[in-house]
Amino acid sequence: MLTDQLRNIVERMPKAELHIHIEGSLEPELIFAMAQRNGVSLAYPSVEALRQAYAFTDLQSFLDIYYAGASVLLTEQDFYDMTAAYLARAHADNVRHAEIFFDPQTHTARGVPFETVINGISRACHDSPVSAQLIMCFLRHLSEEEAIATLEDAAPHRDKFIGVGLDSSEVGHPPEKFARVFDRARELGLHLVAHAGEEGPPAYIRNALDILNVERIDHGVRCLEDPLLVERLVREQVPLTVCPLSNIKLRVFDVMGKHNLRDLLDKGLVATVNSDDPAYFGGYVNDNYEAAFEALDLDASHAKQLARNSFAAAFLEPEQKRAFLAEVDAFFAQHP
Repeated sequence: MLTDQLRNIVERMPKAELHIHIEGSLEPELIFAMAQRNGVSLAYPSVEALRQAYAFTDLQSFLDIYYAGASVLLTEQDFYDMTAAYLARAHADNVRHAEIFFDPQTHTARGVPFETVINGISRACHDSPVSAQLIMCFLRHLSEEEAIATLEDAAPHRDKFIGVGLDSSEVGHPPEKFARVFDRARELGLHLVAHAGEEGPPAYIRNALDILNVERIDHGVRCLEDPLLVERLVREQVPLTVCPLSNIKLRVFDVMGKHNLRDLLDKGLVATVNSDDPAYFGGYVNDNYEAAFEALDLDASHAKQLARNSFAAAFLEPEQKRAFLAEVDAFFAQHP
C-alpha cells in the first residue's frame, strides 16, 4: 500500500537515474512538433493516434515504433530539445544525477552526422541543473564492425561521454558478439555497461561480466533463475539498473505484483529503479518508484536503499558520490 507519506518520500528523495535512453524520452507531442519543423511525414494522423500505437507485445514490437519516432531527429536543436525536455522531467522528479544512453547508429544510418547528435545532447546536459553524463550505446542487432566504426567516429568527442553500453534486440545477440569493441573501449578508459538478462537468459549476464568485463548490468532481472550468479552479483556488488514499468510493458512480468524487485533487494543485490524509455513505457522515474511501491509492499527502508544504491552504482568521482549519499542520508534523517 502506497500511503501519502510514502509517496511523498519516494517523490522527494534525491535519486540518480542510470538507465534512460534519451530517444525513448521523446514524447508524441514533441515528435509531431519536430516532424512539422523538419518537414517529416509521419504514419500517424495525430498525437493521440501515435500514443495509441504504443501497444507492445515484446521488445521487437517496441523497437519498431521507437526507431520510427526517432526519424524526426535531424538537427542539433532537435537533440538539444529532446534532452532538455527529459532533464526538466528528471529535475521535477528530484533526480540529482543522470547517466543517459544515446544511440548514434540510429541517427548516422539516416545520414545525421555523429557530431550533430552528441553536440545537441551534451549541450542540453551542460545547461541543466541536473548532473548529467552520457553513455554511448551500440545497437546489438547490427554487426560488431559497425560498432567499432561508431567508436572510431566518437573518438574526437571522447570528452563528451563517459562510457559505452549495449542495447536493442537482446535475443540472438549475445554479449560475446561485441568482445573486441568492448576491449577497445576499455583501453580508452571508458566505463562499460550492457543490457543483459531482460529477454535474454542469465547466461547473457554472466558473459557480459566475463567477456565484456562490464561494471554494471542493465536490467538483469532474470539473474534470479541462476542462484550461483546471484551469489556472485551480491559478492561483487554488481549493480542492476531495473526498469519496472518497462518490464511490465514488454511482458517480462505479466503484472507489477509479480515483479522481482523486492526479491532482488532482499537478496542483497544492488538494484536501482529507472525509467528506460519513459515516453513509451508509461512513466518517468518517480512513476516507476510509485508503481513498484504500490504493488510490492515496499517501505521507507527500501526507498532509502534504492536511493543509496542509485548513487553507489553511478560513475561519479568519489567526492561527488559521498556528497550525494550524504544528501540521501540527510533526507531520510528528516523523513524517518
